[in-house]
Amino acid sequence: MPGGLVALLDDIAAIAKMAAASLDDVAGASVKAATKAAGVVIDDAAVTPTYVVGLTPDRELPIIGKIALGSLRNKLVFLLPAALLMSAFAPWLITPLLLAGGSYLCFEGSEKILHVLMGDHHEAAAATITDPKELEKRQVAGAIRTDFILSGEIMAIALGTIDHQPLMTQALALVAVAIGITAGVYGVVAVIVKMDDIGLNLAKRKAAATRAIGRGMVKTMPVLLEALSLIGTAAMLWVGGGIVVHALAVFGWHAPEQLIHDLGAGAGHAMPMGGAVAEWLLGAIGSAVVGIGIGAMIVAVLKLVPKGKQAAH
Repeated sequence: MPGGLVALLDDIAAIAKMAAASLDDVAGASVKAATKAAGVVIDDAAVTPTYVVGLTPDRELPIIGKIALGSLRNKLVFLLPAALLMSAFAPWLITPLLLAGGSYLCFEGSEKILHVLMGDHHEAAAATITDPKELEKRQVAGAIRTDFILSGEIMAIALGTIDHQPLMTQALALVAVAIGITAGVYGVVAVIVKMDDIGLNLAKRKAAATRAIGRGMVKTMPVLLEALSLIGTAAMLWVGGGIVVHALAVFGWHAPEQLIHDLGAGAGHAMPMGGAVAEWLLGAIGSAVVGIGIGAMIVAVLKLVPKGKQAAH
């Protein structure tokens, strides 16, 4: 009997170790996947606040909540099953889809730069809908449609990062990525859209320091949104270019990836301090340069397509 009990305890300990290792795999895969999707995540956080423009302050947070729920539905109900089916039955599709997604990111980033250079910021036209409920419905629907594209890119990038893991680990990691990124993005967006209200409230307080902080928050809002836009554009080009370069290496063309790696490694070795940062930075710049080149080519090709056939951006 004691021997049987010891064996049972050993089995329980082994199962616990396997479960812990599995959780470690899921956690590691989730973090790695979310990191690779950083460019799209930043762009998502930069784009979403525009959907509450023109709506009353008391409806801002409820609208962000509706968009967040729609985003989670996009990821878990539609995109997650599609990703797992592809991983199980057509894994050869992952790299081509990543190549397409990376190219799309390069195109988006390059197009934004082109609009800035041409002085065309694509500011939202004045809303023609006078009914607040109808306007809110339209804004939420538009945001969820845009989120579907961004969420698709996030899930594709995440899947490409963890496609070597067992299917269950992939599923759990993608669920963690979906929930974590949605909560993070829309939590940040909620803070951003309410920052001016918080600042105005603080600016009315008696303490001079509190009033100064409040005024600073209000003045910082436009700068913050502009900075988010710039960071989002840079991240799209860096991540998109990196995805394309890696996909090309998978298809057999290693030269671009090797060149970027060698430049980064050379910069890292040349600096006695901060070498790792220099290596990463030069690698990111190299990927972004590739991203700009690819995006510029796509923009040039699309310029030849009649405007009626182009998607609005």
